[in-house]
Amino acid sequence: MKSYAIYDKALQRENPIGYLFYFEDSKSYIVELCDDLDEWEAPLLFQKYVCEKEFTIEEGATLMWIRERVVPPGRQNIGAILKRYKMKEYNEMDFLALSGGRCSQDECYIREVSLEDIPNDIQTRQSKTLTECFPTEDGALLCLFRDDAVYKVELNRLEGKHPDAARIRKHRPLLDSVKVGAGGYTAVFDESIKIPYKILRQQGKRLPLVAKDFYAFINRSVLDTTRVCEMLHCSRQNLAYLVKERKIHPIIQGTKENLYLRGEVERLKAD
Repeated sequence: MKSYAIYDKALQRENPIGYLFYFEDSKSYIVELCDDLDEWEAPLLFQKYVCEKEFTIEEGATLMWIRERVVPPGRQNIGAILKRYKMKEYNEMDFLALSGGRCSQDECYIREVSLEDIPNDIQTRQSKTLTECFPTEDGALLCLFRDDAVYKVELNRLEGKHPDAARIRKHRPLLDSVKVGAGGYTAVFDESIKIPYKILRQQGKRLPLVAKDFYAFINRSVLDTTRVCEMLHCSRQNLAYLVKERKIHPIIQGTKENLYLRGEVERLKAD
């Protein structure tokens, strides 16, 4: 991830108005505005968010702001421009960094910064984003957040809050495709449907658990093939036979290693 401070030369303000985060693997973007910003100080595209006291700018609006400031991919001589700047392919962020984020419509510009330079209010905001999200057997979502909170989200509560919630609820394969989006800002379904983490927190029910409980369980109670063979004093071939005979059941089957629950291994060992 790369981070950039956003400044506005037109304002009587020495500090940044916000920060742009670029997630290189997914080529996605998020802007976090400083929470002391008012609507008149915010860039035009972001004013409606600030009016509603929303300082996290979703990916779509962030991308629109970026595209206002860079050469469009459909420009007639884009091949020559890429060649001139020794770019292998078109990437908005490369062009944005090249120009310092400047454009003719305003006096905003960007400057790359380290994560240590991000102010506390924005770090606190980011601490509430997702770290893990997975479906339950009863068709809900279990969401683990960076601040260690755990929420169970019934999908019918999301209907009316997100246009694709009903479709996700009715199609189990779509629900099962869920993963955490870049930076933990969204839960992503089928690589295209994105539900913001704030909606999940607002509509979910907090459970009397913390995320560390799940990690502790996995660390203590999930065993790989090698460890199971050691505990049972058997070979991999013998373990494969036990699996075939349904005397032990892997929770995940891989090409080289399976994963098992410690309790089932200990039960088999005792028998």
